[in-house]
Amino acid sequence: MIHVRRPLALLAIPLLALACLTAALPAHAQGGPFIDISDNRGGNVLQMVQRRSELERSGKTVRIRGYCRSACTILTTLPNACLGPRARIGFHAPRIPNTQIIPPYVDQIMGNFYRNGIRDRWFGGWNRSMEMQVISARDYVRLDPQTRICDSIRP
Repeated sequence: MIHVRRPLALLAIPLLALACLTAALPAHAQGGPFIDISDNRGGNVLQMVQRRSELERSGKTVRIRGYCRSACTILTTLPNACLGPRARIGFHAPRIPNTQIIPPYVDQIMGNFYRNGIRDRWFGGWNRSMEMQVISARDYVRLDPQTRICDSIRP
């Protein structure tokens, strides 16, 4: 009886390890050519910087769809990113959660990810605005022509 269980146990160990590894992988690592970022509210800037690095290393096209705001906006300049034709991008001053306090340097961190006219607008006042400054994907591309609209998404 021990001889019967042992081969089954030996087979079960790698299968269990594989199942755990697959479950631990981020959703974007589990298949498909795209990673969709949809209706992202942003959040912690440093965590988003880390997420940005993961997305860049993924080798997949990152499609930003719906409403991308706050810290999510730093994903727009990923070399493997594109904006959905109906995407809206929202900028506001970074704040300590549940306050109106703008922490030092965080706007500089975010601004380092922006380019061209978006960067100009950011440092021209969006980085100090408590109100959300929302622009369409097309307006974003007009301000930063290096950004592209996703050709894999129909308008």
